[in-house]
Amino acid sequence: MASVLGLLEAREKRVRKEITRLREEAERVQAALGEAERELQRLVDARVTVTEVLAGPSSAVTEPTEGAVAGSTVPRRETGMAATTLAPDYQRILSVLESEAGREGMRCQQLAVALGLEAIPAKVEGLRSKAKRLVERGWALQVRPGVFTALAVPAV
Repeated sequence: MASVLGLLEAREKRVRKEITRLREEAERVQAALGEAERELQRLVDARVTVTEVLAGPSSAVTEPTEGAVAGSTVPRRETGMAATTLAPDYQRILSVLESEAGREGMRCQQLAVALGLEAIPAKVEGLRSKAKRLVERGWALQVRPGVFTALAVPAV
């Protein structure tokens, strides 16, 4: 008859293998999700461009007079651009990432809690998508896979 400790060690070894396998799978899924989000953004950008072109020539390009509204796209960051050009949701994410808590980087689950959201998968994945979009457009940094922070302010 096998000892209890031997049985526990064997079970622990099996669980450790399963954890390793699941982590590898999670990384693969995370990479696939990132690629799908980038492809979706390219398609959305293409559709918007085609719609604008088909609408005909505009008399003038108008700049927004106020900050962005919810649901607006995230512009590429340019020198001197203020975060107020972003939609309110994105402004809130940046303000948390710029806070003391976000200085070392935050996972999206921590970000959800800091924003007062439930840390359920739907909310966390929505934040992950928004954080990645901020990174792609130059508003934030991804310091490690799944860990986001605000851009470092250059020393003067």
